[in-house]
Amino acid sequence: MTDINQNDVAPPSAIARMFKNFLLIRESPIAMFGFALIMMWVILAILAPVLPLYDPNTPLEPFKFPLSAARDGGHYWLGTDHKGRDILSRVIFGAQTVLVWATLATGVAYIVGMFMGVVAGYLGGWWDEVISFVSNVLLSFPVIVLYIIIITYLGATGFNIVLAVTFASAPGIMRIVRGLVLDLRTRDYIFAAQTRGESPMYIMLVELLPNARGPLIVDACLRLGYTTITIAMLGYLGLGLPPPDPDWGKMIAETQPLGSFAGHMAVVPAAAISSLVLGFNLLADGLREISMRD
Repeated sequence: MTDINQNDVAPPSAIARMFKNFLLIRESPIAMFGFALIMMWVILAILAPVLPLYDPNTPLEPFKFPLSAARDGGHYWLGTDHKGRDILSRVIFGAQTVLVWATLATGVAYIVGMFMGVVAGYLGGWWDEVISFVSNVLLSFPVIVLYIIIITYLGATGFNIVLAVTFASAPGIMRIVRGLVLDLRTRDYIFAAQTRGESPMYIMLVELLPNARGPLIVDACLRLGYTTITIAMLGYLGLGLPPPDPDWGKMIAETQPLGSFAGHMAVVPAAAISSLVLGFNLLADGLREISMRD
């Protein structure tokens, strides 16, 4: 009987394997800590409407410092801003904005980038040349300039933020997927699928992409952190979601004219951004560490 290399055999269930690998984060303290940071913000964002919080857009008492007593007998645990809005409420409700749009934007960028990469890598020829040329053109633009051009001309909406992130991230994702596919397309299970008469679309979506998932999962965690920073940066520049919805970047920008007197108003949203990005980065590092053990 002919020995078959384990790397040349497609897994019986890609979904089951994905969940199994995800559970392996328990083996990495770094990944567990990062996952805990992410889940903290996810849980706060989900429970925001039922938590005992002030309305994030209602003016109460301006320039209150953290732990200050409120007129209704409560406390401003993280203080209030220059308009009297509760900072704790705005940070927690702002997590909804960041998590929803960062996840959506990264997901759309991955769908586009993976499709471009698998087509370029598997079909090759003029498909590869055209897709690689378009990707190189987009990558030649400074990212911040690309964001500003798209948002300025199309408007500051959630859809346009997703579009901007997709244009900026999809070419990089395409390169990663293309490189993985160029290696995977020579495996025995690809030749077996071709011998069975499977269509190129089936081979690309069912045989190739699921087996390229390892590096892509790690990269996705990192890109979620990059997208979180991007959304905060756009909010800081006034190109984020329109007011009055809380936006971490916009919260920092609003403190600029106020000087050091309102230092806590900038520190809190900045710490929120840093903690969420740290969570994504630590999770990515932990997943990479686990993959290197296999």
